[in-house]
Parts: sequence; structure tokens; C-alpha cells
Amino acid sequence: MESTQIADNLETKTEADVIPENDAKTGDEEKKTEIVDPYAYLKRQDFTSEKFKIEIRGLPKFYGIGELKKLLNVKLKLGSNKIKPPKRGSHWVYVCFRSEEDREEALKAIDGFTWKNKTLSAENANAAPDPLVKRRIANNQQDDNTAKRCKLEDVRTQEEIIKSNATPLCDVPYEEQLKMKQQKARKLLERFGNELATANRSLKPWLDSQKAKFDGLPCQLLDIVSVKDHCDGYRNKCEFTIGINQETKEKAIGFRLGSYVLGNTGVGPIQNLKNIPPRMKEAVSVFEKFVRSSELDVFDPETQSGHWKQLTARYGFVTDQLMLIVGVNPQIGSPQQLTEQQLEDVKQKLRDFFTDGEGKCIKVTSLYFQIIRKKQAGEILPSPEHILGEKYIVEVLSGLKFKISPESFFQINTKTAELLYDNVGNLADLNGETTLLDICCGTGTIGLSLASKCGQVLGLELIEEAVKYAKENAEENKITNCEFFCGKAEEIITSVACKAVHKKVVAVVDPPRAGLHQKAVILLRRLQNIEKMVFLACDAKAALKNFVDLGRPASKTLTGDPYVPIAAVAVDLFPHTNHCELVLCFQRMDPGQLSSNDNK
Repeated sequence: MESTQIADNLETKTEADVIPENDAKTGDEEKKTEIVDPYAYLKRQDFTSEKFKIEIRGLPKFYGIGELKKLLNVKLKLGSNKIKPPKRGSHWVYVCFRSEEDREEALKAIDGFTWKNKTLSAENANAAPDPLVKRRIANNQQDDNTAKRCKLEDVRTQEEIIKSNATPLCDVPYEEQLKMKQQKARKLLERFGNELATANRSLKPWLDSQKAKFDGLPCQLLDIVSVKDHCDGYRNKCEFTIGINQETKEKAIGFRLGSYVLGNTGVGPIQNLKNIPPRMKEAVSVFEKFVRSSELDVFDPETQSGHWKQLTARYGFVTDQLMLIVGVNPQIGSPQQLTEQQLEDVKQKLRDFFTDGEGKCIKVTSLYFQIIRKKQAGEILPSPEHILGEKYIVEVLSGLKFKISPESFFQINTKTAELLYDNVGNLADLNGETTLLDICCGTGTIGLSLASKCGQVLGLELIEEAVKYAKENAEENKITNCEFFCGKAEEIITSVACKAVHKKVVAVVDPPRAGLHQKAVILLRRLQNIEKMVFLACDAKAALKNFVDLGRPASKTLTGDPYVPIAAVAVDLFPHTNHCELVLCFQRMDPGQLSSNDNK
């Protein structure tokens, strides 16, 4: 899911944690290339938590980062900023703070503290080097032979690199792509079955019976679902980076060629990518002219200077409506900080460009202006500001009209989403006596699409604006059996589930890429009136822990009967990429049924 989703983002946007947020350029472009001190960023006046880092050792063998964060921030009230384990399974971690005072308080509180029968030790830790500068130094120190090898390793053009990063399967025949993704889903289910058998040994006889029926899988795997005549130009949302084209040295809008950690901050063109629709490509090309003519610089991840940072496009295929969200870093606290008047001038220039200037040709339906910068502790950054046209665009899915705002979640591939929701409805086995509990509902697309097949829909969503649009979408489409509620799933799911008017309750879960919060899993186990659950995973590997936890034996924490898988289907929402949506249908398993081979 994309709620803040990002399951299928096309670009790599990882930047080093060590780089401070706001910084003026240290010199002209020529001097910048001469930076050789990987710790120079520590001498700058702006904030970086690397200045206030400690190392904690003696951690227990089994612990979670969430548990450690709770210990530090809730129990010890220390207010850590970042927790960074050096590698998975490490018995020591780095923890960063926001001030010298906070760091000293943490050292006193943690050193000698006993946690899970282990005595912790804490000491100051050295700051990490700037990875981009570190890599630059390493490259300069290579011998001639190594340098030659490095040059031979990647002689691809920028277009080829972008194509490989964003659409690695674009040269593979589509039928072959589908076979690859079906096999990937199969392997994931095999792994799930094995891990479930280990986590809940009482399920082993039932799982053995399932595997005998379904060729080694814990449940039936249906044929992969796709829209074969819509595998090109399908994306209805893209986030483009504004930066510098390394070949032409011009301001450019496109996708990152690599990551900051790998030493590549350049931006490459997207015009040859198969999955981006022509309307978006035209918008990028036209707005690139505006950025190049602007007096403001593009954002530089290395020096944290410059202003133009991101262009987000959202497109309604049926309505041909286009929304653009222009992202700018105002450089608050630096010599480059834009005044309120300067920001207003930028907004007016954007309005003029898209109404009377060259941008008029792309017929923008909705235009927003967004401040993009790192937020301070406890700070809530402002939502995108509407500056031109309509406040939303409209898209049609399953015959229904949906309002889409800048922050709304909407499946990235509209046509295939229709098939996705049809399959969800079939797996859920809905009827007029069913209450559908739509968890992480976004603007209500799943619940509203399936409302005609069930008696009641109850939707939960974290983002307040999305709930507002879900209600408006229900009213616009004259759907009266749906209610939507705002809040964290793990906090309101119990109270919302109590509103079910039908005995049969089916939950549909469409969480962000990382999966459901553990508290939500615990509550889903506790709610005995849920008969079935359909889980939509845009990254099934990341959601695997959720799958296993749903099937663990009842315990003090995981009360209620376990959920077991009964059917699965892969839906190709992301042609030409390695991603694929996996839909799993779970059913409650009464412990009394375990001696039976009945898998109904």
C-alpha cells in the first residue's frame, strides 16, 4: 500500500543519515568537487544527530528494535533520535540523540542498566563518515588497474541505468514476466508453510494434508492475474527527483541513478520508461524547462543546499485529469533560506507558468506546492498547499468515481486494481449478511468497490483527509452501507469491529509495504467475530512475519484462535518490475479442527 506507501516506488532515494538537513554551499561548484574530508559535515552549524551518538553493548540475544526504542524513549524517557544496528542480529547498536545534554543523560541511564537479564554498557561513539565523500576518496586512491576495471564495470548510458533500476524486466516478454512472478509467489508460500509449521507445531498434521493437496504449498495458489493489454504506461502516480543530469550538467527531472551511500546523486531521464504514461512524461519535460529558467538551484544531497527537490504527478486515466505537486526545500536556518515573500513569488510564478506560460499546454487540473525538509522531533510538517485548479482529481474504478488528493492512497495501476478487488471479493466469499472490515482503507476504494456484494462496510484509516474523501466518495456514488473511521488501526480496530451488524465478519487488510503493526496483529487475533481475513501484500517478504504471527498458537499475547491460509493469488500490479501483489485469504482454525483434514 502507498499510504504513505511506497511499495512500488520506482526510484532509489536512500540518503545517508549522517548528512545534516540545512547547509549553505561550502564554495562554488569547482571547490565542491575538491572536498576530501569525510567528517567536514560535523563542523557545520546545522543539526546532525551524528554529533551526539553513543554505542550500547551487551544487548540480549533476542530483542526487537521496537522494544529497544520503547525501553529508551518510554521507560527511561531518553528521547533517542535514531537507532542504527550495524547489522542484523548484532548485540550492540548505535543510538543518536539531538543534543549533548540528551547524550550525557542517556549514558548515565543506560550504562549498567539491566534489561532482559543482560547488563548494558554505553559509551560515546564516533560519528560516521560522509559515505559519498568516503567513496570519492576511495576512488581517487585506486590504482590504475582498479580504475580501469571500475570503468569497464558500468559503461551503460543514463537511460540504460534508469531502465534497469525502474523497470528491470522491461525487455522480458510479458508472458515470461508472469511466469517468473507466479514462481516467486510459489516460493514465498513454500517458505511461509515451513515457518508456520515451526511456529505452530500443532498445525503440522493439517499443513501436511494441505501440502499433499496443493503440490507442497500450505494453500491453493490460483493463476496469476493481470491486464495484458495494459502493461505499458500504467502508473497513475510517480515521484520524480529534481537534480542534476551528470552527462549534460543541466538541471533535470527524473529518477536517481543510484543512492547517496553508493556515491551517485545524479538524476537520469525517464522518457524511455515503459510504465510511465505519456501524459506524465510530457509534464516532466515541460516543467523541466521551468526549473532550468528559475533563479533557484536544485537541491544537492551532498551539501544539503538548493531548493527545487521533487515533482509528484497523479493522473486519472479515465478522466484525463492531472495533478502536480511541486516540492521545494526552503532551507530554513541557512543563508539560503527563502523568505515568506520569496516563497509567495515562487508560487505565483508556478501559477503563471501553468495558466499563461509554456505549462498551459499540459492542462494541469490540480496544482499543489509542498515544503519538503527533514522534520525536527515532534514537528508536523504542513500538508501540500493547494495553489491552482481543483483540490483533487477524479478517477473511475469499477464503475465508481473516486476523489484523489495529494496524500490519498490509490492503487498505482487503476485497471489491474479492478481485477485485484474482484479477486479479494471472491476470496472473501461475501454476501448480504457479511460485514466487511476494511483495515487501512485509504479513500475507501476496496470497501466501496465491494459494498454491493456485502451488507455492511466499516473502514479504518490513519490519514484524516483520506477518511474525509472516503466519505465523500461514498456519498458521490450513492453508497449507503459504508462507514469510515480515522485513527491508527491498532488503536481503533476493536471499537470499530464492535459496530458490525452481521454475525459474519470478514477483514480486508491492505497495509503499507512494511506490513501491519504488531499491535494490530494482536488485536486481529483477539477479535473472535472475524471469520476470515484477506491480506493484500505489496511486499509479501516484508509481510511474512505478519502471516506467521497470525497462525501462531494461542498465548498470553496472541489470544484467540490462529488464522491459517486457505487460498492465495498473485496480481501483477507492477508490470516490467520485480514487484507483484500477493493476496492471501486466511480463515480461523479452531484447535478442535486440527485432528481433522477438513480445510473448509
